[in-house]
Amino acid sequence: MKRFLGSIAILVAAATLPLAAQETDLPQPEKPPEEQCRPDIGCVTNLPLPRYVSLKGSEGNARRGPGLTHRVDWVFTRAGMPLKITAEYENWRRVEDFEGAGGWVHYSLLSGVRTVMVTLDMAEFHDDPDDGSPVIAQAEVGVIGRVQECLPEWCRITLDGARGWVRKAAIWGVKPDETID
Repeated sequence: MKRFLGSIAILVAAATLPLAAQETDLPQPEKPPEEQCRPDIGCVTNLPLPRYVSLKGSEGNARRGPGLTHRVDWVFTRAGMPLKITAEYENWRRVEDFEGAGGWVHYSLLSGVRTVMVTLDMAEFHDDPDDGSPVIAQAEVGVIGRVQECLPEWCRITLDGARGWVRKAAIWGVKPDETID
């Protein structure tokens, strides 16, 4: 009988615990994707954020949230367009273009191939990373090129088969202090 009464006392004590003590066993609501990871490291890939990638195909939907149920806010329509990844959630990456437009894109639409977009009208491409070297080409705003390498102030870019060095100030798609071999 004493054993039975002891069990009842334990049950009564558990039932009268403060609500806060009982809530620790309940599942907590999931935080929004932006709050789950460190701001400088992607929680899915462990790669640095922000980082640059490019659009793999000729079209990619940017959605309001990470999932197919979210509405499409923006459609990227240029293959190779450089994009900046600012967040990760499962198979989704939050990206933005050089104007800041974007949204959540499925990772399969992105490529690790580094590209840049010319942001200075008639940007000069030099033979060497030196303003005094011969200009071998000029490019209009919006031209996309593939990154070959980058020094602290210059990047070697391929544009339609031609290669040249351009100042980082004339392009978007690399960090100002980034070097690429």
